[in-house]
Amino acid sequence: MNTTASTPRPAAAQNIQRYDAVIIGAGIGGLYQLYRLREAGLNVLAIDAGTGVGGTWYWNRYPGARVDSPSHVYQYWFSEELNNAWNWSERFPAQPETEQYLNFVADRFALRKDIQFSTRVLSCDFDEHRERWQVRTDKGITLDAKYLISCAGTLSTPLKNLFEGEDSFKGEVYHTARWPKQPVDFTGKRVGVVGTGATGIQVIQTIAPQVQALTVFQRTAPYTIPMRNQRYTDADRATLKSRFHEIKQQVRNSFVGFDFDFTYGSYHDASPQDRREILEMLWDDGSLALWAGSYGEIFTDEGVNKEVSAFVRQKMAERIKDPALIKQLVPTDYGFGTRRVPLDTGYLETFLRPNVSIVDIKAAPIERIVENGVQTADGNIHELDVLILATGFDASTGALTQIDIRGRAKQLLRDEWAQDLRTTLGLMVHKFPNLFLTAAPLSPGAALCNAPTCLQHQVEWITDCIQFLENNQRNTIEPTLEQQDHWVAHHDEAASTSLLAKTRSWYTGANVDGKPKRLLAYAGGVNVYREHCDAVAAQAYADFRIN
Repeated sequence: MNTTASTPRPAAAQNIQRYDAVIIGAGIGGLYQLYRLREAGLNVLAIDAGTGVGGTWYWNRYPGARVDSPSHVYQYWFSEELNNAWNWSERFPAQPETEQYLNFVADRFALRKDIQFSTRVLSCDFDEHRERWQVRTDKGITLDAKYLISCAGTLSTPLKNLFEGEDSFKGEVYHTARWPKQPVDFTGKRVGVVGTGATGIQVIQTIAPQVQALTVFQRTAPYTIPMRNQRYTDADRATLKSRFHEIKQQVRNSFVGFDFDFTYGSYHDASPQDRREILEMLWDDGSLALWAGSYGEIFTDEGVNKEVSAFVRQKMAERIKDPALIKQLVPTDYGFGTRRVPLDTGYLETFLRPNVSIVDIKAAPIERIVENGVQTADGNIHELDVLILATGFDASTGALTQIDIRGRAKQLLRDEWAQDLRTTLGLMVHKFPNLFLTAAPLSPGAALCNAPTCLQHQVEWITDCIQFLENNQRNTIEPTLEQQDHWVAHHDEAASTSLLAKTRSWYTGANVDGKPKRLLAYAGGVNVYREHCDAVAAQAYADFRIN
């Protein structure tokens, strides 16, 4: 093992650089993985397509981009000194501050010297004879590595070219996940936004006061909770910092990786008055606690979900009052929490503005983009100067299926996942030795987890596994087919009890044509998932094939 982290070992062939490990991505997971493997003495390189660190918070710089996890849980836990050195300005920080935080981490631990920016991975091939990965980039360089770790992110591959004629539009077109670094001026312009998920909501509520006219193209109305943001005082920060170890344990042992959990007992055991008081309290908290910190039956019991959905609908309707808008903006065709729940800041009230209108593209779908706007199936052409696409992502799988990743016998991961989404613990895949995954299918990090919580846990598991191999002078580790089948069956059993699996959304891959339909994220809870992963490590990876 080479303990000089920043200097690649030259190989015999030209344009080949040799490392112990190559990491794809320099966001939250990639930075931490780089730090941990360097601390373990490995020679590591991280690759990122951006010009700087940040991952999601590098690319998603659209107007209004903001974290909807509180800043005191949306952070790293490996260093109390780091926690004490950084001061969050507010409860739900905006994109620039989150990007600054990740840059602060990269600088504090001198991570940039081992990151290659502005580089895309084209292919990754496992050499069975040498038991090493060959990683080819768009820079004409081949990286030779024993270990390959994907920290490419779960929401990093935006859906594009969804509509006929996009290239014909004469105005400006922006995708929220590839927003330009320079500000966009909307003054005096007719702007259309396609999509009303968490991202679309943030864009719509932010730009509405700036534009001449805003047309929102909505297929599915979202349930949304008003965000209760607050600026932090020095006293607030001091209190949160004093609870560092307490909060760290809470996020690691809760259902979705936050510092709240289902602590109110069973919905059925509570009186109607107690239920209402708890729902009101959590609604007023203005966070995701109403969703994942109230009653666990919201996710599993249709009767309970129906009652909580009615509560949220009532709260939403009270905000807008207009019967016509209520019909358009308050969902009735699925249950609260079975799709991604956004937080908003005046989103519903935005539609009370005279310059904002909504188009129901479930009733009249978008047929094509024309040179002067968007044509819907009812024959209307909605004339626009600017088109903003908040059309979502190929979640959890897209970052890897766009790369040619070939394991044993040249098996292509893209082909494997085109047939069925299968992993072992969401960390490895049968036939792909020494390929480690974060935020992959069949782990909570694919959708049902505060991202930093699950990413850090998976990075730590991967690091421990690699150290096990190095300490025992072993070359490869790979899950067996039987082990993978066992995990898939357990994942599906947990999913079968969840209402999320019964609702069409990106949680089940329903937003991508041809994608196998399976609940992407493990629904058994972050705490239970951690127990499974810990048990595997405690048994010295006994069920894995180790050479």
